[in-house]
Amino acid sequence: MPNKPLRLASFLLLATVVACGRGAAPAESTGGDTTSQLDPEEWGNLPVYEAPPLPTQTSTFFSGSGACASCHTDLVDEAGNDVSIGKDWRGAIMANASRDPYWQATVRSEVLDHPALKDVIEDKCATCHTSMARFTAIESGAEYGLLLDDGFLDEQHRLHDLAIDGVSCTLCHQIEEEGLGEPDSFSGEFSVDTERSPEERLAYGPYAPVPEVAAEMRNESGFIPWEAEQTGSAELCASCHTLYTPYVDEDGEVAGTFPEQVPYLEWQHSDYADSRVCQDCHMPAADGRVKTATTPGSAARAPFAQHRFIGGNTYVLKMLWALGDELNVTASSDQFARKVAQTLDQLENRTAGVALQNVTLSDGALRFDVSVESFTGHKLPTGFPSRRAWLHVTVEDGQGQVLFESGAFERNGAIVGNDNDADPASYEPHYEEITSPDQVQIYEPILAEVSGGVTTALLRASGYRKDNRLLPLGFDKSSAGGDFAVYGEAVSDANFAGGGDSVRYSIDLQKAPQDVTVTARLLYQSIGFRWAENFRGQEADEIVRFVEAYDALPNEPVVLAQDSVSP
Repeated sequence: MPNKPLRLASFLLLATVVACGRGAAPAESTGGDTTSQLDPEEWGNLPVYEAPPLPTQTSTFFSGSGACASCHTDLVDEAGNDVSIGKDWRGAIMANASRDPYWQATVRSEVLDHPALKDVIEDKCATCHTSMARFTAIESGAEYGLLLDDGFLDEQHRLHDLAIDGVSCTLCHQIEEEGLGEPDSFSGEFSVDTERSPEERLAYGPYAPVPEVAAEMRNESGFIPWEAEQTGSAELCASCHTLYTPYVDEDGEVAGTFPEQVPYLEWQHSDYADSRVCQDCHMPAADGRVKTATTPGSAARAPFAQHRFIGGNTYVLKMLWALGDELNVTASSDQFARKVAQTLDQLENRTAGVALQNVTLSDGALRFDVSVESFTGHKLPTGFPSRRAWLHVTVEDGQGQVLFESGAFERNGAIVGNDNDADPASYEPHYEEITSPDQVQIYEPILAEVSGGVTTALLRASGYRKDNRLLPLGFDKSSAGGDFAVYGEAVSDANFAGGGDSVRYSIDLQKAPQDVTVTARLLYQSIGFRWAENFRGQEADEIVRFVEAYDALPNEPVVLAQDSVSP
C-alpha cells in the first residue's frame, strides 16, 4: 500500500467538531451519486466532498456495486423518503469493510506479531472483508498476494476494485441457501454457485421478478433476479458474523480456534429468535411500498428492506469520513453524515434503557439501584471485542458540585478508574455493588491467552477472562454454550440475567446536603482505549495512520440511555 501523508490539518478540526470531512473544497461532480449538502449548523460548517462513481469491475462471478446502483438509486417510499439502495449502502461500514482503517491496522499488527502466520492471518481476514476478490482468485486458480503489500489492497492488484468494494451487492445476493446457519457455513464459508456461466448467474432477492425488468437487469449487470428466501434470513448474516479465528499457544503454534464474534449464536439463545431477525433492526422496512428500481416496468413492493446496514460504529464512520482522500472512499460527505445520524438514532433510541430505583438518602448515606435494560437481540455490545458499554454515575449537589462520580472518561477514550485502561495486564471485574469512585461497571469481553494473561491480540486469544456484556431477553446464562456464555463474576450475579442488569450503589456522602441529584448514563464505545493503545510502538503505514487519526479524533462515547433522580 502506498505511503500517503496524513492530512494533519484536517484532523486538527476534529478535536472541536462532532464529525469530520476532507480538508478541501467541494469537488465538481464526477458522475457519481450526490445528495443534498450538509447542514452547516448541524455539522460545524465542515468541508463537503462528493462521491466518485462506484466500481464496475467484473469477474466470472461478481460485478462491482456500480453495475447495480445505476438502477437501484433514486428510490422513494410512499411517505416520500429517499430509500435508494446505492445511497444507503455506500456510506455504511459494509461498503467500507476493506477500507476500514481500524481493520487494516489490526491485520497489519497481527502480521507483525506473527510473521510466520502471515498467509493464515490475511486469508482469514480477506474471507469476509474482501470476499469477491478472494473468491475470484481462488476459483480461477490464480496465485494471489492476499491483503497487504502486493495483495488485494494494493491499487495495482488486478482484483483491487473488487476487493475495495467491500461487502457488495453481488456477493450477498448470490449466497446459496444450502448449509446456511450450520457451523460449516460460519467464518465466511458460505456457498456461491460456480457452475453457471456468467450470462446465467442468479441474483437472489425477496420478490418474484418481472420478466421485462429481469431482462434489463441481465443486460446491465449480468445477473438474473431470482426469488429466494435466504436474503431475509438471520442465517445469511451469520455466515460472516459468526467468526472463529485461530489462536496460538505459548510456542507460537496454532492450537485451536476462538469465538471472536458470535451474535448469531447469542440471538439463537434468546427470545428474539422466535420473533425477529437481523434485517428487522439493521435493514428496517421502508414506509409503505417502494418501486425497487428505476427500470421501466419495475413493480412497487412491500415490505422493502432499506439497505442501511445500521450498526453501532459512529467512530469508524467519522474516521472513514476524515480519511476519505487517503482511503479512496466512494461515499460522499453527505452520505457519511446520513449514516452517522442513522447510527446515532439507532444507538440512542432503540438500544437500551436505564432507570434509577430505590433511591434513599439518610444521614449522608446514599443508596440506589441502577437498572439497565437491553433492547438488542444479541449481547450488548456484540461483534468485534473492542467494543464496550459502561455506567457513568454522578451525584451532584444543588450548585452542580460533583460529590461522587464513577465511570468518567477522558478525551483519549480511557475510563477513569478502569484497571485495564491503566494496566494492560489487569481488568475491571463485574460488580454487584459499587461503593467507591474507582469501581466502574463495564460491560465488556476481556480476552485471555493460553497462559491466562489478558490480551487484545486476536491470535493470542484462546478464551475469555470476563464476558459480562448485557444479555438479550430470554437468554439463559446457565444453559448457554461455551462459545457465547457469560464469564467472570457475572455468572453468579442473580441480578445479571437475560434482558439486563441491576447494580447497587452505596455511597457515604458524610455531611452532604439533602438536595442532591443522581444521574446514571449508559455509555458506549466501539473501540475501547486499550484496543487502540496497544498499537503504539508498531511502525507500519496502516498502524501509524490509525493511531494518528485516533489521537486527533476524540473517542467520546455515545450515550445509549440515562436517568436522573433527586431524592
